[in-house]
Amino acid sequence: MIDKSSPSITILGLGPGDPGLLTREAWEVLNNSGDIYVRTKKHPVIDSFPDQLEVNSFDRFYDVADTYDEVYQKIVDKILELAYRSGGVVYAVPGHPFIAEATTIEIARRAKKMNIPIKIVDGLSFIDSVFGILEIDPLPKTAIIDSLELLSKHTPTFSPNMGAIIVQIHSKVVASDVKLTLLANYPDEHLVKLIHSAGMSCALVENLRLFEIDRSPNIDLMTTLYVPPMDDKYSFEEFVEVIARLRAPDGCPWDKKQTHKSLRPYLLEETYEVLASIDSENSEGMCEEFGDLLLQIILHAQIAFEAGEFSIRDVLYGINNKIVDRHPHVFAGLENLDEQGVLSNWEKLKAVERGENGEIQTSLLDGVATALPALVQADQYQKRAARVGFDWADIGGVLEKLKEEIREVITEQDQQNRSKEVGDLLFAVVNLARWYDIDPESALRESNRRFRDRFFYIEKSARLNEKMIDELSLDDMEALWQEAKQIIY
Repeated sequence: MIDKSSPSITILGLGPGDPGLLTREAWEVLNNSGDIYVRTKKHPVIDSFPDQLEVNSFDRFYDVADTYDEVYQKIVDKILELAYRSGGVVYAVPGHPFIAEATTIEIARRAKKMNIPIKIVDGLSFIDSVFGILEIDPLPKTAIIDSLELLSKHTPTFSPNMGAIIVQIHSKVVASDVKLTLLANYPDEHLVKLIHSAGMSCALVENLRLFEIDRSPNIDLMTTLYVPPMDDKYSFEEFVEVIARLRAPDGCPWDKKQTHKSLRPYLLEETYEVLASIDSENSEGMCEEFGDLLLQIILHAQIAFEAGEFSIRDVLYGINNKIVDRHPHVFAGLENLDEQGVLSNWEKLKAVERGENGEIQTSLLDGVATALPALVQADQYQKRAARVGFDWADIGGVLEKLKEEIREVITEQDQQNRSKEVGDLLFAVVNLARWYDIDPESALRESNRRFRDRFFYIEKSARLNEKMIDELSLDDMEALWQEAKQIIY
């Protein structure tokens, strides 16, 4: 019998699994109902339901749908339809109705729009039991994450200085995929806990190292992973707090007086120190120097925040949007592009952005910063011009241009003009590097390093012979230079 005038839905939480953990209200609803609809019969408490209760399950939907979203949509549609039966419908889910339950959230949202009354019968969540088993307080900071959320990510979505409860580790495959994501932030030896059947008398806790979790023979539909927090110093948010503390009224006198302009030389210095560590292929040095560079970025963002300009969150939001929008071939499912296609599309998207921001671009070269080092700037100019076809047909033209510029430097007699010709020669050398797919700035820095190290060798050799370097003849220095070339590459 359909009663369109008085629909109703009761959503009931079945608790984590032990019948003794059902609430008194839930038990009364079960005793006073003729039938009930459950999302799944794969829940231990269902075996203890009152004998007269007819139990209808949606397990069949899982067998025919391709995705969980399809399953949940079918369940929601059916419950909303059943709401118009005489007496409405009772829908029961594991745990608490609003913890890790996608169907109940959507039912409540749509029922509100349809003016269907909903009664919520709370249940003890398995999360409560997990905290009880672990004997920890979720406050002040514990993340609760669905394993399916982590499976779609390359890095964890929470800070490593937070404890994390990762739910629905229902198979070894899921455990393996979750492990791979977590290893982006955690060492493989990080001690974790697998909790099985939380809320049941047979609950089990395994203490494992992170890399071992997918080896557990006990993983099933009621398995949860607990990842203890790491030190606060691993947290980006904590580092932002450190910088804010330095700028606070009772912070560091030096940091408090800094401005964007006063920090300019430090930003440049740290950038070059990063480049130096990259050139030397020193991974430990890179790690340290990237930290120093990050310090400059966070410090500038804090200064801007205090001035009411922007915050580090605005910086992150802006660069996130920019990178995603400029990579539609990655994030929007568009056709795959080769490297040249990516660069060409990048320029088109940047032009659209500039137009939307009211910026007027008069040249393709406008986006190249005038403050760049000259070699880098020349390389960028040439690459941008090449994107629209302004380039040599082959490398033969580049080589001929290089020879031409050398001849012009040699034959030019006027010093001012000779300076221009040397500049043109350097520009042509940058073009040659581009054609050979060599970064000219890095190549020159590497040559500088080799020259420095080889010259150091000459100086050291002179000292070993109890001489000053200026006491060596040119032939002596040349001989030592050739020795240095054999051992310093």
